Amino acid sequence: MDRIVKLKEFLLQNPNDNFLEHALALEYIKAGDEEKARNLFETILQRDPSYIGSYYHLAQLLERNGLTSEAISWYEKGMVAAKNANDNHAFNELRMAWEELTL
Repeated sequence: MDRIVKLKEFLLQNPNDNFLEHALALEYIKAGDEEKARNLFETILQRDPSYIGSYYHLAQLLERNGLTSEAISWYEKGMVAAKNANDNHAFNELRMAWEELTL
């Protein structure tokens, strides 16, 4: 069964599940539907700014589409969230991507 369909079925049972929505956004990227992916990542982060993994993927998506200033902003927001969560690995990953765009 198609992963997108399966994830949507799971979301019917568990609406607003960040993990499922994040996985669905990644599947949308694989399928070439970056608009849906972007909307999902933004929804996740509006609802739960501590869901750190979505910052990186959203910023990468924006960067790929030439939206550099928006990507930088999301990397910065992600670095703050990662620092607040004491997630050094995520912070370093976000910082390295941010540095490539800003330095």
